[in-house]
Amino acid sequence: MENMNTNRTILPMMALSDIPESKPDAKEIVALVKESGKVSGYKLSDGQILNKEEGVEAAKQGDIKGVGVATRKGNEYLKSLPDGREDNNLSSLPAVTGLQDKG
Repeated sequence: MENMNTNRTILPMMALSDIPESKPDAKEIVALVKESGKVSGYKLSDGQILNKEEGVEAAKQGDIKGVGVATRKGNEYLKSLPDGREDNNLSSLPAVTGLQDKG
């Protein structure tokens, strides 16, 4: 059984192109910003809203914890770091519509 749990963690990690080291004051993603059902950005624990590109760059700089960078069809996006739990995956987070909160 232990081997199965290890595989559940290792295989998703291989899908990540970058796993940045988080700074001590890094924020968490608390909601996904969606437009027409697709993720267009991320709402952080300090209330800040970033579009996808800003979120990827912030994660690469260590400003967002618990995520890695993945690439699909040449586009970078954030994925939760696999830890064996489903409740803290980005796909389990609430969604907000558009970037209306962006100041």
